[in-house]
Amino acid sequence: MDGLADLVRRLRSLPPSCGPVRLVAVDGHAGSGKSTLAGRLAARLGGAPVLHLDDLASHDALFGWTGRFLEQVAAPLSRGEPARYEVYDWERRVFGGARALPPAPVVLVEGVGAGRRALRPHLACVVWLEVPREEAWARGRHRDGPKLAGFWDGWERAEERHFAADPTLPHADLLVRRCARGYLVLPGPRGGREKSAENHGG
Repeated sequence: MDGLADLVRRLRSLPPSCGPVRLVAVDGHAGSGKSTLAGRLAARLGGAPVLHLDDLASHDALFGWTGRFLEQVAAPLSRGEPARYEVYDWERRVFGGARALPPAPVVLVEGVGAGRRALRPHLACVVWLEVPREEAWARGRHRDGPKLAGFWDGWERAEERHFAADPTLPHADLLVRRCARGYLVLPGPRGGREKSAENHGG
């Protein structure tokens, strides 16, 4: 079975969560393949917009982008208006230029912390890419090479602190696992709890 096709059907059937938009978080550890998954979902959704949280984060605030997301992204989308947000340049270490995000039927938000507590009231679905932390980090380090080893040392500590204080996994609606032939989609902890409540009539 094509797991992504099933996931796309689920996302399209969700009620809007942020104005007319179904805002969908794709979360997981750094290096787990969130950008790839989001890109494949976007293509299956007919070119759905994707917001990469790397564009909102910065060296000085790896996880300190909540306010800018709520003001520059969630607020205009909730009014059915295009969002415009400043994009961080990781080489020059400055914010420069702006990117537009249309209020499409489904908008994907991809990055570590996409399913954080402050965003969940605006999200139609939280998807967690299920790759063990150490495996994901090893992939990321290999991808970025030795020049960014120091950055990764600091990132790993920051990610540990973030998920200890504000975990996403317990609130995930769906879990996605990479398989030899694509992706497997499973109920997440929150999705499982809601289904159990329905089965018990409450």
